[in-house]
Amino acid sequence: MANFHVIAGASETLEHTKVRKIGLSDLFDALRRGVDDFMVKPSHIVFLCMIYPLVGVVLATWTSGANALPLLFPLVSGFALIGPFAAIGLYEISRRREAGLDTSWRHAFEVRNSPALPAIAAVGIMLFTIFIAWLLTAKIFYEQLFGPEPPASLSSFIAEIFATGRGWTLIVLGHAIGFVFAVVVLCTTVVAFPLLLDRDVGAYEAIHTSVRVVLANPIVMAVWGLIVAVGLIIGSLPVFAGLAVVLPVLGHATWHVYRKVVDTPAAPRPAN
Repeated sequence: MANFHVIAGASETLEHTKVRKIGLSDLFDALRRGVDDFMVKPSHIVFLCMIYPLVGVVLATWTSGANALPLLFPLVSGFALIGPFAAIGLYEISRRREAGLDTSWRHAFEVRNSPALPAIAAVGIMLFTIFIAWLLTAKIFYEQLFGPEPPASLSSFIAEIFATGRGWTLIVLGHAIGFVFAVVVLCTTVVAFPLLLDRDVGAYEAIHTSVRVVLANPIVMAVWGLIVAVGLIIGSLPVFAGLAVVLPVLGHATWHVYRKVVDTPAAPRPAN
């Protein structure tokens, strides 16, 4: 039953994964380990992550016209919504280093051989759906405040945003709406992709485990979400170049967060 395998995993039964409670010290240790992974084997990082700053520059250029200006911030901030999927290769590198295996950058693409690939794709599709929903919501919200007509120019757009009441309404409520989308992504995918790389448990259990991790560690996961948000903001300056460092560190650290909050199985998935 291929479809059921996507939902429930290789065993075709829903087996709940055990989660642990952790403290802030565990979180910062995971972050330290993420930095260590980055420093020990940085050569593959350039191959994996320089694309993100380039994509950011392309998006900024593409939206420099007045017609698409209102979508510039939603597009840039939307990277955070698809980040868990984009970092799959980094999780695999950390998994291999942890197991004492070769960590050459080509192994970042070993996910294509994972038995959980259909489930990984399913959760990835969910994230991209959330990303599109965020863009549509941002567009509708902007048009409710400013109307369907595009801004006349970049300067007039900036003036409307920062010098008018409806502009500040857009800033405040827009961030609040974005926060809701970010919380949904955090709760549903905080350990989903590392879990699927480690064990073929199915998309449903990967998402369910992420939710249970957040419920078991609400303060710690809130701090983790804040770290990710601040890191992405810092990495976006200047011109997204810092993402070449921030993204791999956060990606590697996410693997170690997973290891701390999810019980290690007796027989982990063998390496390829």
